Amino acid sequence: MQTYFLTVFDQTGERLLNETFEASGNWEAKKIGQTRLDEEGYSEYTHRCVSPNAKLVLFHR
Repeated sequence: MQTYFLTVFDQTGERLLNETFEASGNWEAKKIGQTRLDEEGYSEYTHRCVSPNAKLVLFHR
């Protein structure tokens, strides 16, 4: 399992969500990240999900 980082920003650049979660790979991390964004209502906000080696797995601007 690897640790991924999910961050959501508002229009001013303030962080609304900044959390970590574990996934077995990038595909699973993308699914988990999108589910978390949907649960919190942040799907349309600027967000990113980053792998442990700094690869963008999920991004929306």
